[in-house]
Amino acid sequence: MSFSCSTLPSILLLSLFVFTLTTCSKGNFYENFDVTWGGDQRAKILHGGQLLTLSLDKDSGSGFRSKHAYLFGRIDMQIKLVPGNSAGTVTTYYLTSEGPNHDEIDFEFLGNLSGDPYTLHTNVYSQGKGNREQQFYLWFDPTKAFHTYSIVWNRQRIIFMVDNIPIRVFNNMESIGVPFPSNQPMRIYSSLWNADDWATRGGLVKTDWTHAPFTASYRNFNANACIWSSSQSSCASQSTDSLQANAWEDQTLGAADRNRIRWVQNKFMVYNYCTDLKRFPQGLPPECKRSRFL
Repeated sequence: MSFSCSTLPSILLLSLFVFTLTTCSKGNFYENFDVTWGGDQRAKILHGGQLLTLSLDKDSGSGFRSKHAYLFGRIDMQIKLVPGNSAGTVTTYYLTSEGPNHDEIDFEFLGNLSGDPYTLHTNVYSQGKGNREQQFYLWFDPTKAFHTYSIVWNRQRIIFMVDNIPIRVFNNMESIGVPFPSNQPMRIYSSLWNADDWATRGGLVKTDWTHAPFTASYRNFNANACIWSSSQSSCASQSTDSLQANAWEDQTLGAADRNRIRWVQNKFMVYNYCTDLKRFPQGLPPECKRSRFL
């Protein structure tokens, strides 16, 4: 049975509208994002809003950000990275608030010479403090096809995921004095820019501009998240049934996920701040001593 909008009670229409607005922003880049730099020539929204591309040339990179800010949720984006010789380039995809004491949850993809793997760089900032880097190689070529990169952010933990496989968990340890991103709404940002002073082999390999323009592509954005507007979270007004649909709110790692994250960290992790004793001669950060999955 189908209904036209005119036959639905107005209160039901309002409920459906609020649920759609507050819990799921999906797909269309025109509706969900603004180009922030690089102009229309470098940041292009194509196919009726279903595809977005960022380009980098010698004059400028490009970037975009979400129209909405979020306070907890699950964010998914499919990305196909710069192919070929991408040395010196960095493609970013992250959540961040504003100000000197900002919170931030980072995916950064550090380019490399043709045939060498990308480095996936992750970090978490809370109250302006970062220095929580973990880096990974990927178990596939991220330039050949689109892959899904996800951030699950709830009050208990942050989970970084690649193709629905967890690669990193940052748990809420405020109880032992470790700040956690819990009260600053964050927007989604992404950019493609030149960082050849540090991105590839510590800056030893520079960007080869004969390969420009460099291009990364984005599609299938999905935000099942709490939209922050006018100093209020949209999730505060949702019904119990609506909240039950938000599995991210208490998402943790089950047995299968614990096996997957062990596999990733054992085989593909190439840097972990929690094991860098030279960097922290006075002792590792407190979360490193308590976290089961570093």
